[in-house]
Parts: sequence; C-alpha cells; structure tokens
Amino acid sequence: MELEGTTAVITGSSGKLGGAVAWALAEAGCNCVCHYHTNRKRAEELVGQITDRGREVIAVGADLTKADEIKKLFAAAATVGRVQILVNSVSVFQKQPLADVTFDNARDVMDVNLIGPVLVCAEFARIVLSQQGPESANPTGKIINLVDVGGIRPWANYAVYCASRAGLIAATKSMAKELAPAVCVNGVAPGVIVWPTGFSDEDKKRQLKFIPAGRIGYTSEITSAIIFLLENDYITGQVLNVDGGRCI
Repeated sequence: MELEGTTAVITGSSGKLGGAVAWALAEAGCNCVCHYHTNRKRAEELVGQITDRGREVIAVGADLTKADEIKKLFAAAATVGRVQILVNSVSVFQKQPLADVTFDNARDVMDVNLIGPVLVCAEFARIVLSQQGPESANPTGKIINLVDVGGIRPWANYAVYCASRAGLIAATKSMAKELAPAVCVNGVAPGVIVWPTGFSDEDKKRQLKFIPAGRIGYTSEITSAIIFLLENDYITGQVLNVDGGRCI
C-alpha cells in the first residue's frame, strides 16, 4: 500500500509506543487519528507535533470497551479522510499472580487487551468493506495489532495478561482469513522496549540474559516493522516478533 495521503487510526497513541507509531506514520505520509482514553494532554501534544509536519491530524478520546465510543472514534476519523489503516496499540500491562486474580480484574484486562481491539477491528472492517470499489489486485485496508512476546512465550505471574495477548494473536490470524483479500491483518510482537516500573538492576540483568541481542529494543525498531507490513501487500495473518531473539 502506498502510505502517502492515507488516513490511519492509531489507538492508544498517548502511550510511548503508540505515540511513536503515530509519528512514524505521519513521517511516512499518513494523516493521523490519534486515539486516547484519559491522557488528552499527551494526545494533543502529539497532534501539535504532527501538524507541524504538514499532516492532517486530530485527537479523539474514547473508551474502546464501549461499542458507541468505538463508533464515535471512526465517525471523527471520517472527518480527516477515508480510513485505510488501523494500528491497535492500546493495552494494559499487569502482573497478577493467580492468587490475586479476580473476575473483575481479569475482565478489565481482557476488555482492554482483547475484546476492545477485536471490536475496533470489526468496525474498521465494516467501514472499509462498505467503501470497497471494483475488484482490485491490492488490499484496500490494513490492520496491525500490537501484541507481545508474552502471548507467545508466557511468563509466570502474568497469566491473564499473557492470555489476553495470545488471544489477540489468534484473533489476528482468524481475521486475516475472514477479511482477505480486501484487508491485510498482521501483528507485531515487541520484546522489551521500556523496563516495567519497579524493575531493579538485578531484574534487568536477568532479563537481558534471555535476549540474544543483549539489549532492549528501540521504538524505531517497532515502527519500522509496522511500516514494512503496511507497505507490503502480500503479507497477512503473520506476527512479526521484534524482540532481539527473545522468543527463540
């Protein structure tokens, strides 16, 4: 897909990685719809930065665990242009030993990390398919779901979180089959990009031993993988691990 002039919706753009994705897409020529949940200030700062690059951009607040708010997000996106790209970056990262798991907190994680992204993909697909013209050799829409290596190689004490990421990986592959050939659906699974809050120097040294590359990743290494998948029209249903070899 030629990215210049397309419109992309980026969920969770007020986060560090989501913001980097929005910036990279703007640099690649996309107009951006920067979604946020509560951090309006950060989203508006991002809008200002992207506007300075000469791109059309808006910030839209929405709770993506609610169907009417998902529709509101895409209604706002339509004012920017015909939406052809969706990057699902929104997530919540929680350590939950089994003894601490409750129905309520498990549902909260699943709603944000799995159910919300799937319903966002469903609304995006509905719009893209309704706008589809005559048969074309190239897809008219692209979805990238940001997942996690924890959904592939789960960790102890993160059962619910890892299950939510594994669920989105499975959903990504299922949607790729269902929406082909009009929409390509892929995932990017980052390794460690930012150390979790509370990690000691000893924790960091231990984790680095599991990473063949010997270091944590850079956001630019994630965003370049996303751009690659968006530009390639013959890749769908794949999850690209950008983890320094952590999953080997």
